[in-house]
Amino acid sequence: MDEGTKYRVPIGDACVSMRVCFDSLCFSSTQQRLADEEDADGAAAASSPPSAQLPTTVVAAVAAVTTAVSSVVSTSVPQVTVPHIGGVLPVASMSTLRELQELLRAKDERIAELETTLCRRDAEIQELRSHLDKFLSVLPFKSPLTPTKPRPRKQRAQGISAEPPLQELAPLRLVDKSDRSRELIKAAILDNDFMKNLERTQIREIVDCMHPVTFPAGSVIIKEGDVGSTVFVMEEGKVQVSRDGKYLSTLAPGKVLGELAILYNCKRTATITAATDCQLWAIERPCFQTIMMKTGLSRQAEYTDFLKSVPIFKNLPEETLIKISDVLEETFYNNEDYIVRQGARGDTFFIISRGQVRVTIKQPDTTEEKYIRTLGRGDFFGEKALQGDDLRTANIIADDPEGVSCLVIDRETFNQLISSLDEIRTRYKDELVERRRLNEEFRDLRLQDLRPLATLGVGGFGRVELVQIVGDNTRSFALKQMKKAQIVETRQQQHIMSEKRIMGEADCDFVVKLFKTFKDRKYLYMLMEACLGGELWTVLRDKGHFDDGTTRFYTACVVEAFDYLHSRNIIYRDLKPENLLLDSQGYVKLVDFGFAKRLDHGRKTWTFCGTPEYVAPEVILNKGHDISADYWSLGVLMFELLTGTPPFTGADPMKTYNIILKGIDVIEFPRSITRNAMALIKKLCRDNPAERLGYQRGGISEIQKHKWFDGFNWEGLRTRTLEPPILPRVQGATDTANFDEYPPDSDPPPPDDISGWDNDF
Repeated sequence: MDEGTKYRVPIGDACVSMRVCFDSLCFSSTQQRLADEEDADGAAAASSPPSAQLPTTVVAAVAAVTTAVSSVVSTSVPQVTVPHIGGVLPVASMSTLRELQELLRAKDERIAELETTLCRRDAEIQELRSHLDKFLSVLPFKSPLTPTKPRPRKQRAQGISAEPPLQELAPLRLVDKSDRSRELIKAAILDNDFMKNLERTQIREIVDCMHPVTFPAGSVIIKEGDVGSTVFVMEEGKVQVSRDGKYLSTLAPGKVLGELAILYNCKRTATITAATDCQLWAIERPCFQTIMMKTGLSRQAEYTDFLKSVPIFKNLPEETLIKISDVLEETFYNNEDYIVRQGARGDTFFIISRGQVRVTIKQPDTTEEKYIRTLGRGDFFGEKALQGDDLRTANIIADDPEGVSCLVIDRETFNQLISSLDEIRTRYKDELVERRRLNEEFRDLRLQDLRPLATLGVGGFGRVELVQIVGDNTRSFALKQMKKAQIVETRQQQHIMSEKRIMGEADCDFVVKLFKTFKDRKYLYMLMEACLGGELWTVLRDKGHFDDGTTRFYTACVVEAFDYLHSRNIIYRDLKPENLLLDSQGYVKLVDFGFAKRLDHGRKTWTFCGTPEYVAPEVILNKGHDISADYWSLGVLMFELLTGTPPFTGADPMKTYNIILKGIDVIEFPRSITRNAMALIKKLCRDNPAERLGYQRGGISEIQKHKWFDGFNWEGLRTRTLEPPILPRVQGATDTANFDEYPPDSDPPPPDDISGWDNDF
């Protein structure tokens, strides 16, 4: 390699080298540099050779400058070679520095010009991408490529709901089967990512109730696009799985097929065809729901009966007993295991649910233990540990060849739950007088008095239109129009009637108000207040994600809405950015109460409903759920607002549910989420509903007091004096600029429905 090759410098590096070298030579200005050149020339002429006058570091720096400049000015080739001149650069060559400065200045100006062009192009791309996202959200397009990592949602999430379960549980029909078949069904269930999460007693009953079905070779077992309600376990034969007409795989016996159908009405996502004659076992959704409700209710009743027999529990309200029963953990002990040792410290309380134990006391000055008595099913021990006395006074030993099962609760969990109802919730006195006044104003309003202006949104049952009352141009309203036939087809009558009752009574600044309802032969109509700031989801979609302060404000609005609803035993069940509307002042209001329900004190509901990414584990597992499911969804909302995507996202609903069942602790949090925000999300998204912040002793105030909300002006939020982070531009009562544009309704008119189920609507 020749000497010059060592100084081969790319153009990009040359610019950097020039700046570094100029700085090291202290060329702070053009005038200063010229003066320095003259001084250097004079010194060179008056004394010794240049090499003797210039320090080695300076010579090396000047050589680097020359190399860099040569790279810049040689624009005809990507790289240039600058020969090294005997290790010493003549000082006379510094006379070219003025020219080099001009070249560098021109280069910097060109770079600045290109950067300006690049910024302009980036802005154009961002604007085009925003338009594309809007079109995708209105006219969904399914990409054939599945992203490898979650990306911000660009399409609105759709809520889903099963039909409400029957009020009276139908008796289960048991089907005889061989031990081999029972073991095969059980093994298939335990091998399935979703069904393996069910309790053993539930799996046993599912096995008992499955009935045989046969399919000859070539017949279709499950057809893509059909609405299904049956899940299968294959015992004999082979099946082929295809999607969009393309072969995917062949399945052998011992597999579960179509498990999503036992949760709710849904379209099959693939076709399964019998490759050979097939023998399968099947169970329908109503039977599955009955099993889940029956096991959940019977366990709850059994546990609360146990608790009522304990003196320290017997005076507690039913609601608190049910909460305690939810957190009791069943623990198994082998025969002769020490459950409690005398003299040890402990903070757990036990109720025997199966088997028996013997109680002994160690005698002083001896190793012998004196037998005291035997305890059996329903008996309890360790209650003093809950009251603070943690020194065990006796031994408790499992005394049953088949082992002993105990229901266990620790002191911390007990103290979180034990509280008077007044402490758990703040009771509100409904201000129905104001609601009646509002409703009275619209008493004589007729449907034909409303003039439609534009479409604000499209939902599962119809559209939402911006309307004005004829003759009144100062105000506008949102008119929700729902197809009666579609409501009946999906068996959502109860949910619609519940939505009307709850919204008609609600009087909260963080809940959209319902003023009047109408109906005709084809549609139901709900006249509501219009929030012209648009959907929070649209803002999130266009921005990508929110910062900590913005997320805190919108989360606080939801907390206020939940405080109002939960104090009235109303569970919301459909929290997501799509259901949060901004009013003209920038405050958020909850809308769409199609899944909301008023619960009896301490009771649960069992209907599977919500949006896949937001449903809580107990909803997926059909364990029964209450207001604690709303706190789970609040944690999910926080995560999505901060990142642009929910924490639990799969390629299809079942994959999403399986990720949810793995829990929040397996989710990787981006570094952009602060430590306090992450802590709150994890406290809200606890697997055990009774452990979620907001559901425990302090109620929803525990969320408001969390560190993430330190310094937040709750009073300013309630009085609407707190400045919102985003102030939407609303030009007037008919301004729909903050909403996406929707194509005209191309669906044919629905059939009439005059069955009368909506008489009270």
